[in-house]
Amino acid sequence: MDGSVYVGNAGKDAALDRGWILGHFKDLDDPRHSEEVEVKWGVHPRADERLEWVRGEERTTLLVLISGRFRVEFPERSVLLERQGDYVVWGRGVDHSWFAEEESVLLTVRWPSIPGYAVDREPSD
Repeated sequence: MDGSVYVGNAGKDAALDRGWILGHFKDLDDPRHSEEVEVKWGVHPRADERLEWVRGEERTTLLVLISGRFRVEFPERSVLLERQGDYVVWGRGVDHSWFAEEESVLLTVRWPSIPGYAVDREPSD
């Protein structure tokens, strides 16, 4: 990292922060820190699923399929992304969950970048 320029690899950098490569969770002096937007390079093995529904969503989301087959669940419908470039956008207040029908790679863009939506992968005792 040199000043306000960062050059990286989405696959490698994503592994360091649960897939997220840009957002409020990066250090303040990191060019990838943003309160306005979050970007995720999501690599999901087959049958990977969100452990809990996101409820009370306060962000707008764009989800783009790079490869694989990926289903996004909404209260009133299910959306299947199956061709490279398929995408779905949803706004604030839309509850959702997801399931990887095949190993999938996705690019997610969310705005604004706010804390409070991470789900622990390990069940608590």
